[in-house]
Amino acid sequence: MPWFDLPEDQLRTYRTTTVEPEGLDEFWVARIDEARAAARPTTMTRHRPEVYGDLPVWDVEFSGARGDRVRGWYLRPAGSGDTQLPLVITYIGYGGGRSVPSDHLALAAVGFANLVMDTRGQGGRWSTGATPDGTGTFAERAEVMTRGITHPEDYYYTRLYVDAVRAVEVAAQLPGVDPDRIGVTGSSQGGALALAAAALLPPAVRVCAADVPFLCDIQRAITLSDEYPYAEISDFLAMHFDLVQAARDTLRYIDNALLARRITADTSMVVGLMDRVCPPSTVFAAYNAITARKRIEVNPFGVHSHSRQHDESKVQFLRERLVAPQ
Repeated sequence: MPWFDLPEDQLRTYRTTTVEPEGLDEFWVARIDEARAAARPTTMTRHRPEVYGDLPVWDVEFSGARGDRVRGWYLRPAGSGDTQLPLVITYIGYGGGRSVPSDHLALAAVGFANLVMDTRGQGGRWSTGATPDGTGTFAERAEVMTRGITHPEDYYYTRLYVDAVRAVEVAAQLPGVDPDRIGVTGSSQGGALALAAAALLPPAVRVCAADVPFLCDIQRAITLSDEYPYAEISDFLAMHFDLVQAARDTLRYIDNALLARRITADTSMVVGLMDRVCPPSTVFAAYNAITARKRIEVNPFGVHSHSRQHDESKVQFLRERLVAPQ
């Protein structure tokens, strides 16, 4: 896979040319307030102690966008009791759901409480889910990039971003969580949700770790990448020429290259210079917009499945900022 995007020296200074829509902050305040007004109490059910033993796991259900119920897992370190711990929220990549708790033991093993948010209307491609997109009864093997794309209020990712924000608010209220030590993380779509949560609820998110994040500088991405999921949009607009402008206007509202300007959390990102799914210039467009303390790990030969060696560096980053004495 050759280098196909800008040279690294240009990536370091690259900025999106997409213009922020007027009233962007007011748009998101209205969506989040709508979700808060429709919220019902969070529920927690202990999950299979015969499997997880002293490591406690709960099946969580909370209210997300429009009051829709969203599932998740809440994990705590073995023997932690009711001690207030730093918490990291994990968001999932495209097509996947929350899976089973055994896929998410690492953060609890190193001392974090961990809320894993399920992804509405996904969870049928590479990991299982349990949350419908508002209606229906279960997860889907869905393509969601164009669902509601002609109006930002109706767009799928508007709902998913609100879910991500609500997950932060819910996490702060979970038993045994220190609300002043909350971080967010994820890869690809999960990285996009981490950036969005940090941007849309900056006082609550202290640390953000976004690996090869999706949904950054989207106007460039849909003309540069021929890989899915971005290709869902270009395929759709090739058939619906009359909807091109409406779709592109909607995408500005969820573009992390624009939202990232609002991030105040210490931020870590990972980028692969051979990543054709989330092209490196789009990742740098978000990174370069962040004015908070930040770092980026550049893998010159990295593709979208980033090297697992980055994971230890990320855990160290989270521990230094959420666990170590301040």
